[in-house]
Amino acid sequence: MMEFIITGGKPLYGSIRLGGAKNSSFKLMIASLLCQGESRLLNLPHISDVEVTKAIITDLGGSVRSAGERTFFIDTKKFISQKVSSKYGSISRASAMFLPVLLARFGRAEVPLPGGDKIGSRPLNWHLTGLEQMGAVITQQKGMMVAEAKVLKGISYRFPKNTHTGTETLILAAVLARGKTVLENAALEPEVDDLMDYLNKMGAKIRRREGRVIEVFGVKRLTPAIHQIMPDRNEAVSYACAAIATKGDIIVENARKDDIETFLEKLEEAGGGYEVGNYGVRFYYRGKLKATDVITRPHPGFMSDWQPLWAVMLTQATGTSVIHEAVHSYRFHYVSDLVRMGAKIKTYQPAVGDEKRFYNFDFQPGEAEASHAIKISGPTDLVGGEFKVHDLRAGATLVLAGLVAKGTSRLMAIEQIDRGYEDLDGRLRSMGAEIRRKTSR
Repeated sequence: MMEFIITGGKPLYGSIRLGGAKNSSFKLMIASLLCQGESRLLNLPHISDVEVTKAIITDLGGSVRSAGERTFFIDTKKFISQKVSSKYGSISRASAMFLPVLLARFGRAEVPLPGGDKIGSRPLNWHLTGLEQMGAVITQQKGMMVAEAKVLKGISYRFPKNTHTGTETLILAAVLARGKTVLENAALEPEVDDLMDYLNKMGAKIRRREGRVIEVFGVKRLTPAIHQIMPDRNEAVSYACAAIATKGDIIVENARKDDIETFLEKLEEAGGGYEVGNYGVRFYYRGKLKATDVITRPHPGFMSDWQPLWAVMLTQATGTSVIHEAVHSYRFHYVSDLVRMGAKIKTYQPAVGDEKRFYNFDFQPGEAEASHAIKISGPTDLVGGEFKVHDLRAGATLVLAGLVAKGTSRLMAIEQIDRGYEDLDGRLRSMGAEIRRKTSR
């Protein structure tokens, strides 16, 4: 077990260059298995989710070799296995994404139920219903999902709620299916477009229509391709919030304005500074921050992944801010830790009228008494403490809070952070943060 020791109170100054997007990288690695031969992926991040996916592909008979700082050559010539080991289910959500690929290639798949972050309801039923309509028979056996299909057929399918991973799952299944697949209420996230772009380079026929509609015309085979993974927009927002909360000034190289447009709009409303250039985006503290309200939404809205980081920044803003989580059923695990550090945060349930329509998750009657929003009063002096990391974004949130807080913070079980952030401590140190990594006692 590893931990971070952070001494706060030092503004960040300098620049960092984004790696490839976590939410794109491992899925594109999996998509490489749909073709015969060797594909090349560029700009892969050095994170544990990528390493886990590499290990799974190797176990299945594929070959993944590094060729340069951020390049993988993925060879599928000996890819024959149809079963992902159960040991991967508890450490990554990547395992479930192998289901449509194995079905498309072999007509059979056996994968463990996914692990990863515990941030509320992430229903698989929307994904599985779509696969079943395409011709798959799916059962659950001892923590494993077993799927079989003589042939996958194109369908018209409307997602009950917008789902990033569900959209990607059915795209992966549809590219080699017979006929045309139409996905309605599909995700608009740029990571989905990154996957579509890669598959089209491999010979797939995928296009977006106006609105949330994606059409996939099944093809008989795909061929290897070369693709550069998009930069990580969540990483960009993480460093932006850290810079402004610590009253610093940094440049996030190759950050793309269009990927974080809603964040930039809210940042300007809160009084944070930014400048867009051909180098990326500069983020800087330009004066007192103002209380600002946000409601999380699927892209192009304010991302759920951003709100825990945004919350730390708002502890330094004047007035009372509101964060209303409408994408995941519960993503406020970090609140109790921030309160221990001195933050003034209260959870509550806003009145929204038709909850099932308002929330993007599968709202259940019992959740009417739950708290899906928080109020943050500030500015507040945070004080360091000892904490255990529970999930990826909450872990990054505690790192940010530690940078802002007076005194020293100790974060344990930081392996969750390493799942999605490349060398977070090293990059922060390069910009002046006092943070070190050590083995837990």
